Amino acid sequence: MFINNFDPVAFQVFSIEIRWYSLAYIVGLIIGWVYCNKILIKDQNKRNQFEDYIIYIIIGIILGGRLGYVFIYNPLYYLENIIEIPMIWSGGMSFHGAVIGVILATLIFCKKNNQNIFYYLDLVALSAPIGIFLGRIANFINSELYGRETDIIWSVKFIQIDNLNRHPSQIYEAIFEGIVLFIVLNLFYKKLSKKNGSISFLFIIFYSIFRFFIEFTREPDAHIGLVMFSMSLGQIISILFFIAGAILFYKNYVSKKQ
Repeated sequence: MFINNFDPVAFQVFSIEIRWYSLAYIVGLIIGWVYCNKILIKDQNKRNQFEDYIIYIIIGIILGGRLGYVFIYNPLYYLENIIEIPMIWSGGMSFHGAVIGVILATLIFCKKNNQNIFYYLDLVALSAPIGIFLGRIANFINSELYGRETDIIWSVKFIQIDNLNRHPSQIYEAIFEGIVLFIVLNLFYKKLSKKNGSISFLFIIFYSIFRFFIEFTREPDAHIGLVMFSMSLGQIISILFFIAGAILFYKNYVSKKQ
């Protein structure tokens, strides 16, 4: 058993607290940008356009992630506390909302610059696991999105939560949604790189699979609980995303080969 009593604040500058979660976002974006710009993108003009695209990505992640959490996970609370919706520093971001935000931001960017939307979405899909990995590690440090009670030998006691031994579900997600997903997508990249959109759809498929099964070890949101068939809301959304990703992948890649 591991005792988790980490301070969610990484360091403080005067009266400003710099939290691990904020650092995870920043470092993830920087590493993702370097990976795309220095390794994946070969054309200099594309690199220049990618510089502008990053701003759209940041806006899409923040707005989509926050609004996704507000409208999907806690609409009743925010309906009564509208003033708290912009307060992202108080916590509450949805991964699925961020995905939708990125798609919309990419659509706007590509329409404005007459670019292929799937080319950019594929770049995001290939680099996103880096940010997901760092984000889940930050969740672990913050003692949030913790797992259900268990007696396994690698269980974790989150002191800031309670005295129960729990699954380190954040670490499971960091491994599968971060490391494993990064390896899998980049292995497919050379074979599918000319099939714009295929990598994006595979990202949705594999992420949904990993998220669905790991959710069985993750404590459901207290204000939501299990929704139906003993599944969490995150699992229900993952099923919907998986179906959408599978249909799009089939139409974009499999059906075109026949």
